[in-house]
Amino acid sequence: MKKEKIVSVIDDLPLWSAPFGLKLLDTIKYEENINVLDIGSGTGFPLIEVAGRLGSTCQIFGVDPWKEGVERIKEKIDKWELENIKIIFEGNAEILPFENEFFDLIISNNGINNVKDDQQVLSEISRTSKTGCQLVLTVNLPDTMIDFYNLFESVLVKNGKIEEIMFLRDHVFNKRKPIDYTKTLIEQSGFKINSVYEDSFNLKFSNGTAMFNHPLIVIAFIDEWKKIVSTRDVESIFSELEIELNNLAKASNGLSFNVPWICIDAVKT
Repeated sequence: MKKEKIVSVIDDLPLWSAPFGLKLLDTIKYEENINVLDIGSGTGFPLIEVAGRLGSTCQIFGVDPWKEGVERIKEKIDKWELENIKIIFEGNAEILPFENEFFDLIISNNGINNVKDDQQVLSEISRTSKTGCQLVLTVNLPDTMIDFYNLFESVLVKNGKIEEIMFLRDHVFNKRKPIDYTKTLIEQSGFKINSVYEDSFNLKFSNGTAMFNHPLIVIAFIDEWKKIVSTRDVESIFSELEIELNNLAKASNGLSFNVPWICIDAVKT
């Protein structure tokens, strides 16, 4: 393989996905001749890494509703000449285009907590998994960046945005379920949980302005945050929030937001 063919896709581990994904990669049982599904494939991590580790005897499939992300994965597959990745399905995991009892391994790196209907997704995971199928998934938890969300809520309180406070709390719950909620959902879907690994990392910024302009925040967070308030209030609320973050950064020598997460290893019974 010529080096110039891979320069556009090498060194492409997403910052946000890395801490979760490294544990997921360490938890997977690497076997020959298995069918694998990755839910929420994003731009290809850890799907492509898993494909490389499993080798040519396995079939790896991915699903993600993000059109541009799916196109990026296909480009990587072509450049890396990966023949064991069979389908990258652009769509929602609530309706999986696979037959019953097809998969031996299903993974999701911080993807299950971003679907519209997690109960339906787990139902589809159960339907398409064989008895003995390993399920490995990671999710971040409700206290993710809790100091930021507390500050966001305080700005809403100061501006009398009572309804928006409820929208903010709903946003946090919808994106970051408690551990017991996720465990119960998995067990009710016919899986036995073997282990739950807990960890955390910190997202650090010099100030609020840098944070709001950081690529991760721009791509994955800020549009959803802005939907919490009405269009007419977005500019004023977020300007005030940025000032509050900058003041906090001055008082604390920068910003540091903790991201707690878990990796669950389960098996279909």
